[in-house]
Amino acid sequence: MRQLGQLPGFGPRSARRAALHLLLNAEVREALQDALFTVGDQVRVCSVCGNVGIDDPCHICTDTTRDGATLCVVDGVADLWAIERSRAFRGKYHVLGGLLSAMEGVGPDDLRLSELITRLRTEGQTEVILALGASVEAQTTAHVVAQKLKPLGVTVTGLANGLPVGAGVDYMDDGTLNLALAGRRPF
Repeated sequence: MRQLGQLPGFGPRSARRAALHLLLNAEVREALQDALFTVGDQVRVCSVCGNVGIDDPCHICTDTTRDGATLCVVDGVADLWAIERSRAFRGKYHVLGGLLSAMEGVGPDDLRLSELITRLRTEGQTEVILALGASVEAQTTAHVVAQKLKPLGVTVTGLANGLPVGAGVDYMDDGTLNLALAGRRPF
């Protein structure tokens, strides 16, 4: 139960419910155990972009129908998967493997920045989209990455910030409203 409680999205009560379900259902427990062993044996980290999958390089890196001139830089694999789910981006990706954080002792050398620079020099992308979120750590990381990419002459862009679709203004936090007002555009 303790291990389940360490998974993202599991609090103490959901961990207890999941543990009880697994204890009472041997078939489910054995299927989960087999799946975990399979994942451990077969899943690899892509040596090119940092995605996870069965193949190395991954299916995104080897897809010749994708726009090779645009590289989307994300914090982690979950962000890559979220963008893929949206089907709004058809370029390639680069997973940094984290965000800069002085509090947690994560510096530029702890991220996959040198791999990013090497890719840009060898693959020749013309645009890098920094899809790193709106937290202080994400914005700091975006600034540092943009500064390191400046000498390469690539266009560095970021995701638009502002109000989510379907959200009411009165429900937005101050930071989101500030970004939305600062990034306003003509109709």
